[in-house]
Amino acid sequence: MRINDRRKLIGLYLDETWRRARQAVALTVPSMGVRGLRITRVVVAPTDLRAVDTFVAEEILDGRYPLAGRVLDAGRESPFSLELPSRQFAIRLHGFGWLRHIRADKTPAACDNARWIVDQWIGLHGSRATGIAWDPEVVSRRIISWLSHSPVVLQEAEAGFYRRFIGSLSQQVRYLQRRVDHLPEGLPRLLARIALAMASVSTEARQSVVRRMGRQLDRELERQILPDGTHLSRNPQACVDLLFDLLPLRQTYINLGHDLPQRLISVIDRMYPAVRFFRHTAGDLALFNGASSTLATDLMSVLRYDETAGQPFKALPHGGYHRLSGGDTVLLVDTGKPHSLRLSNTAHAGCLSFELSSGRNRFIINSGLPRFAGEKLRQLARTTAAHSTVSIGDVSSARMIQSDYLGPILTTGPSVIDVDRQSGPDGSDRLSARHDGYAERFGLLHEREIRINQPGTKIAGRDRLLHTDGQPIADQPAAEAIARFHLHPSIELERLDPRKVKLVAPDGESWDFSIPVGELTIEEDVFFADVSGIRPSRQIEIRFAGPEIRWFLAHHA
Repeated sequence: MRINDRRKLIGLYLDETWRRARQAVALTVPSMGVRGLRITRVVVAPTDLRAVDTFVAEEILDGRYPLAGRVLDAGRESPFSLELPSRQFAIRLHGFGWLRHIRADKTPAACDNARWIVDQWIGLHGSRATGIAWDPEVVSRRIISWLSHSPVVLQEAEAGFYRRFIGSLSQQVRYLQRRVDHLPEGLPRLLARIALAMASVSTEARQSVVRRMGRQLDRELERQILPDGTHLSRNPQACVDLLFDLLPLRQTYINLGHDLPQRLISVIDRMYPAVRFFRHTAGDLALFNGASSTLATDLMSVLRYDETAGQPFKALPHGGYHRLSGGDTVLLVDTGKPHSLRLSNTAHAGCLSFELSSGRNRFIINSGLPRFAGEKLRQLARTTAAHSTVSIGDVSSARMIQSDYLGPILTTGPSVIDVDRQSGPDGSDRLSARHDGYAERFGLLHEREIRINQPGTKIAGRDRLLHTDGQPIADQPAAEAIARFHLHPSIELERLDPRKVKLVAPDGESWDFSIPVGELTIEEDVFFADVSGIRPSRQIEIRFAGPEIRWFLAHHA
């Protein structure tokens, strides 16, 4: 580990210790610097833009809970009194986002059942702020869900339940207020600020409280949404998830005549171009740094409010991404690194990985993050081997540690990434980038060059290994390098010869993938990020011990 990296790690340990100490004091002495938001009634329900599913509504009414890829059959028992199938299931259940499905069946029986489930939670978990139910991110999601779906829960509610509901909501808001300033950097803190702003504007809070919550949200948005619209985590899905909450919040401010937080509209406007940047030609989001498959209906629900219309940018310099395109072909390339050691706990070791889409099809992808799998598979999805890039000796370009104290952070990885982007006189687009993620372990740099012609029908790639002084290596490296090209599960492969394969999409569109020397192999693979769960797939591998390889993609008309 580099001396500088070791110093950063020690600094993170100290920062985390200090954060936890301040948080403990804030929870023990709740009056310190916190002016609580007292809720007496809900005056408006922000609109939930996420898609609803009548099947889920029917299942919940029958006592079955299909959440996070698992099903809990509780019958007439409270789901909160049973052992839950997985941590992800527990997060979804306690977050109450599933209440939105009840909108598809707002019968008295369905609303009464939803009210009974909420009352069960209040009785079993409302008085004990412990466990996963009181994880700040879960609390934030539950506050947003209870506010957004209060018409379902409170329909024909008795006075006693209404008091319990309001009392529990107030308790959760005060709890989140005490913790929000001491949450780790990243999405959980921003989600907490959104939940508190939504609580202030959706209830009969004083104008001074509404303005204060808005200012605090403004500051967090400016800290976490970079100037090019990407989120600090570099996860393409983060902006979509945030827009699901920010858009209803913006509309609630407007509907009730409150002054909008100064940064809210401008932040939303700069997030939309970033979302468009990461969209493939088929409409799917790219799978970088923690992104998983997003339902097409969810993505369209967000994009229909896009008022910034325009062509996607060629690059997101602050997020560290490049987009090359020609005709109906799009290449998205990761040329960045985590913005801090703390934020690396969700980052992937996928520097210089790329994804390719054409027409209505995704051809070359990254494996993505599994939506509901266990921690072991989630960490496996973060390795370099799960990305369409080069690994050396099957070692990731960034080293991960499993720490109960700090989380699964990347302790070493690329520190210097050089990027050169040029357009040719023939209208071609060329990107060349190199990183030093293998410098410490192998004394090597990885450089990748990709060129696409103007019509988007021919792509030429080169991967080469360099000494740390930038000079090409002349001899065989200490470990074999492997270039992997992960294929979308829908793509069929046809072997044409030892150096050439055909990639065929379901609609017949195809590309030839070839190398001029050596041999490519076809290996079994898994696609982690499918909406329905982990799916088998295949990958192309090129093993090389020399200084470089070249590879080509040619589109069939």
